[in-house]
Amino acid sequence: MAAATAALSAADLPAGAVRHGPALAFRIVAKCSRTPARASELYLPHSTVHTPIFMPVGTQGTMKGLTPAQLESLNCQIMLSNTYHLGSRPGPEIMKQAGGLHKFMNWKRSVLTDSGGFQMVSLLHLAEITEHGVSFQSPHDGSQMMLTPEHSIGLQNTIGADIIMQLDDVVSSLISGPRVEEAMHRSIRWLDRCIAAHARPEEQNLFAIIQGGLDLELRRQCVDAMVERNTPGYAIGGLSGGEEKSSFWRVVKETARLLPDDKPRYCMGVGYATDLIVCVALGVDMFDCVFPTRTAAPLGSRNPAHSLISTHHAIIADRFPEFVIDYMQTLHPDGAYPDWAQEALASVGIHLQTPDSTPTEPAK
Repeated sequence: MAAATAALSAADLPAGAVRHGPALAFRIVAKCSRTPARASELYLPHSTVHTPIFMPVGTQGTMKGLTPAQLESLNCQIMLSNTYHLGSRPGPEIMKQAGGLHKFMNWKRSVLTDSGGFQMVSLLHLAEITEHGVSFQSPHDGSQMMLTPEHSIGLQNTIGADIIMQLDDVVSSLISGPRVEEAMHRSIRWLDRCIAAHARPEEQNLFAIIQGGLDLELRRQCVDAMVERNTPGYAIGGLSGGEEKSSFWRVVKETARLLPDDKPRYCMGVGYATDLIVCVALGVDMFDCVFPTRTAAPLGSRNPAHSLISTHHAIIADRFPEFVIDYMQTLHPDGAYPDWAQEALASVGIHLQTPDSTPTEPAK
């Protein structure tokens, strides 16, 4: 990996790029003059990623229906793979023999791996969560698998992704009360264990995941604690689980506002076109979702990617609000915009004109 690390030498980075460790640098290319939206460049060991970016999901190291060459032709700069599934099949030994996921799938650009923590929600009927970690019953063969922060990081070190995620305590966004606060505090403790277990910080970037459910005060507490750990980037987790969109956008806006300006911000599990555009307006840089690839791999991976490439250029040209209005009119030619999207965009000064109405006012 020496050659990959050398790609981030100071001599190769443009002016204004801020290094956040040996394997990541971040440069804000342009900021929207009227909203928190920004266009950035994320320098990683295997590629430069232009944000805002949508990361298509190749759960087990492959995008169904697309070859790596086809992904490159679509200008895919980074893709996501799933640690839990790769840890089950093909398993860490085969991954190690292959020399990591990049060589295993013949992919020369960047990869982000999740921690496996999302399976706490998606496979909850098969999982038991304790302070030690999460005990899973494999949906493949029924065997037991203990996923601890240390084991998650060990698997991700073997997989070799450019960005790896901490194991966090994930609860459904539909849950409220003490369990949400418990999960938030446990996620902070697990981040410390992940940092201690991370064996390849020279080559891989560990991102923290902000938890706290729909409670803005818990989100603030979590941001404060995790920013103290000074990880190379931060993710907004625990959303896109069926919560009311009016709550979703408020959590995204407040969390993004509190996160460091000079580091990448990643909103996990977001992939619908309207959601992407709104979250970019609220200051988010990176997204992923299984929906496009599950729906139609070739079409699904192209559309979110292309819409965000256009968004990148619109921010640089400082016509992002006009782009959003045009884009939303294309998505909703009848002018029937979702109420939550109107409220979210109005909160950052983008007013959509609806039929027989005045432009929406910012939400208080």
